[in-house]
Amino acid sequence: MTILTTPLKINKLTLKNRLVMPPMALANLEDGYVNEKLLAYYDEKSKDSAFGLVIIEHSYIAREGRAKPTQLSVATDDVVGGLKKLADIIHSNGSKTFMQINHSGSYIRGEGENPPCVAPSAVPHPIGGLTPRALMKEEIKKLPGLYRAAARRVKAAGFDGVEIHSAHSYLLNQFFSPLTNKRTDEYGGTLENRIRLHLEVIKEVRDEVGKDYPVMLRLGACDFTEGGITVEDSIFAAKAFEKAGIDAIDITGSMQGYTSAGGNTGEGYFSVMSRPIKEAISIPVILTGGIVTAAGAESMLKKCNADLIGVGRMVMKDSHWAKKALDELCK
Repeated sequence: MTILTTPLKINKLTLKNRLVMPPMALANLEDGYVNEKLLAYYDEKSKDSAFGLVIIEHSYIAREGRAKPTQLSVATDDVVGGLKKLADIIHSNGSKTFMQINHSGSYIRGEGENPPCVAPSAVPHPIGGLTPRALMKEEIKKLPGLYRAAARRVKAAGFDGVEIHSAHSYLLNQFFSPLTNKRTDEYGGTLENRIRLHLEVIKEVRDEVGKDYPVMLRLGACDFTEGGITVEDSIFAAKAFEKAGIDAIDITGSMQGYTSAGGNTGEGYFSVMSRPIKEAISIPVILTGGIVTAAGAESMLKKCNADLIGVGRMVMKDSHWAKKALDELCK
């Protein structure tokens, strides 16, 4: 048996294998509600029962945290019915599923009505280019409650777990990175201060869903830019998140998005971050980025670069890629 095909536990949840469909936003919804096109998309991608875990695209926790007008919502109780249909489809296809919850901060895109552009500091967004208004402390204090309410809806909809998004230059990532966090209060400056909001969010989410419900965090683990997040920063943060109650860490890009790893372009290019983080913590680590072959995925596991492997672009191109990959490994 290959490593990729062996089961793995996140908290008390057992995944049948180590292959993950990572969150990839379609952003083709109206007012954030699940529609038939979204259901058909996830049905198609999970139909082969090849993934141990399917993570649903980032979903906004409040209208003011929306990245696009067409983004999926987990902001109000009336979306739960549609989300339950989505969870049911993936379960019927034989996979476990988590939902990713997010606040975009100053990374706002798309046409039409958009929320106020806010962030830790009034620093132009490194990708979007917008200059936000710095959040007031009273506003920051309300954020953990929004994540908590979103997590409650995720659990009520029947998902197997929830993933907190702190990557790809969205709000929590903006707090973590010194490139976008220039605050001088308790939410800025030191590394401890820059992850303070994360820890407050984790506490609220954990208190809401209980100790046995899986909670993951997607971490933009390095900026690959002078003055930005370093891998050492993320090792410190990952240890703190594990202690606070996070059950798995999902490693990906930070302020440069999900396509760059300091010039590395080979399969598993984010392994330069995932391996040292995995060595520092005892909870599972997910690695996504550049995997194009079953052998590449298996190699990342054999090298102890991660515990689970996410494959995105290949699955977008070919809905049967995962099944083909597993079949190839098991020959």
